[in-house]
Amino acid sequence: MRTSRYFEELKSAYDAELDDLMTDSAGHDILASRLQAKRSQVRQLLPMIECNPEMVAVAFHGGFSFANPAMMSDLATREPEDLPAWQTLLSAVSLEPWAADLARVVLKDANGARFLVVTACLEFLRGASTGSSTEGARQQPPGDREGDDEDDADLDIDLEEAGADWLSEQGFDRKDRFSGDN
Repeated sequence: MRTSRYFEELKSAYDAELDDLMTDSAGHDILASRLQAKRSQVRQLLPMIECNPEMVAVAFHGGFSFANPAMMSDLATREPEDLPAWQTLLSAVSLEPWAADLARVVLKDANGARFLVVTACLEFLRGASTGSSTEGARQQPPGDREGDDEDDADLDIDLEEAGADWLSEQGFDRKDRFSGDN
């Protein structure tokens, strides 16, 4: 996936921040407890959202679901001055209830809306690079799914087409395998 220089650098810092939170000095997995601590400190961390957004963004790890992967992929190619408004992005993402509560806190800050756009993109990129579903935190446990690989391929095509339709409605040129504009 192509990313802007801004998101490439920020994603590297974000991944490093998450990696630092994963284990203690003995190698025990303590990510959940450290994320909970970050979430409880969001108000105190707000001054960092402009200079070190990755350090606060980790509080939202696992809190986003992505309904429009094409829009998120487009977002990842943008530089900071070209980012859309948070309200625009709401049609492409949804938040877990706990993350929605954190978002309300963040949105009280003058830079909160922009920070949420950046955070959503970082979470999307993290999921894309780890091979996670584009559905983010709402992945179905193995064995709970019905269907086969053919159903998955149909779903991928449907999501791709829906994303291309949405981007076209927003005024972007339609470039997908359905229109022949590869």
